[in-house]
Amino acid sequence: MTAIESGRVVAVVGTGTMGQGIAQVALVAGHPVRLYDAVPGRAEQAATTLAGRLDRLVEKGRLDAVTRDAARTRLHPAQDLAELADAALVVEAVLEELAVKRDLFAALEDIVADDCLLATNTSSLSVTAVAGALRHPGRFMGLHFFNPAPLLPLVEVVSGFATDEKAAERAHATALAWGKKPVRCADTPGFIVNRVARPFYAEALRVYEERAADPATIDAVLRECGGFRMGPFELTDLIGQDVNEAVTRSVWESFFQDPKFTPSLAQRRLVESGRLGRKSGRGWYAYGEDPTPQAAAHTAGPEKAPASVVVRGELLAADALPGLIEEARIGVTRMEDAAPGYPGWIELSDGTRLFLADGSAADDAGMPVIHFDLALDYREATRIALAPAARVPEAALKEAVGLFQALGKDVSVIGDIPGLIVARTVAMLVDFALDAAARRVAAPEDIDLAMRLGVNYPRGPLDWGDRLGARWALDTLEALHEEYPTGRYAPSQALRRLAAAQEDDAS
Repeated sequence: MTAIESGRVVAVVGTGTMGQGIAQVALVAGHPVRLYDAVPGRAEQAATTLAGRLDRLVEKGRLDAVTRDAARTRLHPAQDLAELADAALVVEAVLEELAVKRDLFAALEDIVADDCLLATNTSSLSVTAVAGALRHPGRFMGLHFFNPAPLLPLVEVVSGFATDEKAAERAHATALAWGKKPVRCADTPGFIVNRVARPFYAEALRVYEERAADPATIDAVLRECGGFRMGPFELTDLIGQDVNEAVTRSVWESFFQDPKFTPSLAQRRLVESGRLGRKSGRGWYAYGEDPTPQAAAHTAGPEKAPASVVVRGELLAADALPGLIEEARIGVTRMEDAAPGYPGWIELSDGTRLFLADGSAADDAGMPVIHFDLALDYREATRIALAPAARVPEAALKEAVGLFQALGKDVSVIGDIPGLIVARTVAMLVDFALDAAARRVAAPEDIDLAMRLGVNYPRGPLDWGDRLGARWALDTLEALHEEYPTGRYAPSQALRRLAAAQEDDAS
């Protein structure tokens, strides 16, 4: 399917930040662009702002003056919807209110030609519901750009229940021609990114609500151990706590209050207090002129490393650690005490065992146990979280801290919470992504691409799951489900089936 020709008109209705961004993308791609806003004068103001953005692109060397001048001649504010009659595509970026959007498209349907594509940029409403009153809903779809639209490459092309396949293909081809990275997805709550990403925020909030760690420490562990570009608390401060909480609540309600998507009371209270993040000067963190969060992660003081450790069995996802320990000139004795395929452990001189977080609490073991968190890459990670059982002697905890410090890691000692921070988050992300793929929300490759581009994850969750193994994710979630029998952590059928299939292939 071919893209909409660059000479055809693209109209944008709604001239806020997102509307202006979408208009800029279409304009730079060579389209005549018409801007319309229901508020008198807004379209003209937006056109002036866009012209200024083009000037800045020239100043930065990202656009030449000839291209800028040509783009300016193609940009036209519209006084009336009727001026959009010759548009080949109309993209709406108005208020996130279903009635407003439905009324707008009902009016547009009487104005534009039959071959004009109609698209909503909604991030939280049902594309099917917006199109529900149209006479020809087959040409309607979602084109969900991410803010700022000129910079972020991802576009979710969302097919509603009645969207024609050819219309969705044409929209996808058009976004691709505009230099974007479009992904196809079905009209499901949250689409791809806002559906699959919920655990990234929710698990951090759960760890905080259980007082296992403070926001700065949770953020630092997810960044410096998990490899995420930003932690969830600083990211929601950037997004806006009200915006993030509203999306979470919308997805939860759309899934009929499924416990997997339950919003956070702590975040609700933050919003109610007016602490909305950077835009209000305070959210989880306080902000002044410097936008950097004004808080420090809990980091253990220096401790002496053990002279040697025993590694019993296989450390599976943490199998890089014995080699790193040896490189740090700490003696390693390897023993095959653990059953093949089952998690092994690192044993300190007093018998205290260090296990990779497995979804259970350290105290459940009935012996001195310290859980350490999952890392994206144990060699590259600069921080590790440790959660000791209550019965772990202070000297053993210090020895464990010293062990990881000898590997060049900062160490955060947190409360004994099942799954720690990174492990529980990644297990949930893997499960959500597998469930979305199994339900054909999107193709597996589009899910991973969307999560890497839309929220800058260091690895697509399906790829991450392949590397860790479905059995690891399943065991972690089953242990969490036993600790919290609410349904929140119940593994999906997709994960169960994949784990069984992988075991069959290995046998």
